[in-house]
Amino acid sequence: MPHDPDIPDAFTVVTVVVLRRPADAPEMSEAALDALQAEHLAYRAELGRRGLIVANGPFLDQSDPSYRGMSVFACDPAEAARLSDADPSVVAGRLAYDVMEWCTRAGSIAFPLAAGPVGDIRSLPED
Repeated sequence: MPHDPDIPDAFTVVTVVVLRRPADAPEMSEAALDALQAEHLAYRAELGRRGLIVANGPFLDQSDPSYRGMSVFACDPAEAARLSDADPSVVAGRLAYDVMEWCTRAGSIAFPLAAGPVGDIRSLPED
């Protein structure tokens, strides 16, 4: 079978964490929510300063309002999960997360603010 030029031979594979609001998130006062949000943002900013998160932010106008935001990590999925477990909003039960690897055509994305390389270049196995 000839190679289809629209199907990449190599992919950039990065670790993504999607934050979501669990159905059983605890109720909190407005003041407590504000304080928790400040801690959450400070924690994520510190991960960014340390080069562990290279891009992140909230979702807007999403079809499922439980999805809150996404981060691209410069580490493997296990480390991203460990770091996400320590997020104050996750610890408090206001956020949960899903960790996954995302594949896109090699060279199609870049993280110019990252201190080093992000992700791996891989060929994906045939189905």
